[in-house]
Amino acid sequence: MDILNFLVEPLTLPFMLRAFVVTVIAAAVCALLSCWLVLLGWSLMGDAISHAVLPGVVLAYIFGAPFAVGAVIAALLAVALIGGVRRSGRVREDAAIGIVFTTMFAFGLVLISVTPSNTDLNHILFGNVLGVSWSDVWQVAILAVVVAAVLLVKRRDFVLYAFDPGFAQAVGLRPRLLGALLLIMLALTSVVALQIVGVVLVVAMLVIPGSTARLITDRFVPMLAVSVGVSLLGTLTGLYASYHADVSPGGAVVVTQGILFALAYVFAPRYGLLGRMRARRLSTAAAKTELSAS
Repeated sequence: MDILNFLVEPLTLPFMLRAFVVTVIAAAVCALLSCWLVLLGWSLMGDAISHAVLPGVVLAYIFGAPFAVGAVIAALLAVALIGGVRRSGRVREDAAIGIVFTTMFAFGLVLISVTPSNTDLNHILFGNVLGVSWSDVWQVAILAVVVAAVLLVKRRDFVLYAFDPGFAQAVGLRPRLLGALLLIMLALTSVVALQIVGVVLVVAMLVIPGSTARLITDRFVPMLAVSVGVSLLGTLTGLYASYHADVSPGGAVVVTQGILFALAYVFAPRYGLLGRMRARRLSTAAAKTELSAS
């Protein structure tokens, strides 16, 4: 099989074409949000919110409401519960996050088990990108445009909030409002990524691209570009691999992104493993030169 057939053959199938379109959209918006999650140290919070939206999505399905509405309500409820448990003073934040998101996730599984539906539980847990319809694609696209627009328009405020909330408040911004807005964007992005990798692996698409970009560059705007590039490369490569190797699309996407992170961890010029070893050797050599000169 030549390269052209390798690349074109999946696109001749309607379900694969829809899968590629929705994957590109989801990968781009997840990569944008990933940068702020990494800077804020919200990786565990991203994991919690992506799991906690499950009961909201199920309840929205039951009542015929948009999935995004249920996801946002569930996400805000999860944040409120985490804050309430943490403020008790007896339970640490990481334990509070673990308690709340596992309980809400389990509640979502219970709702799924008692709700008549044609949806397979595995599709919710691990994604069903090959089964998306064009209506699903449009829903994902609308949510992605909303999230991307908010992130790009408010990017300066979000960056200031990520690096120094105190200074952000001093210049007239409202850190709590910015944090709540980011949490809402996180909930909407989780709904977008559910179609691709499911609830279990959503956090990978929300953390890996930004972490990889963080290893490659110190500047935020290039970090956004690198994060989107890594996410798109990983998801598209993963989809091609899943088609030709006949493996799980969601799993292939996350494994591919993980491989890209591993490559950046080893070969990144400044912060990669080899780069740090080279910098230490140069520093040691310079110190020895100074000692010999003195």
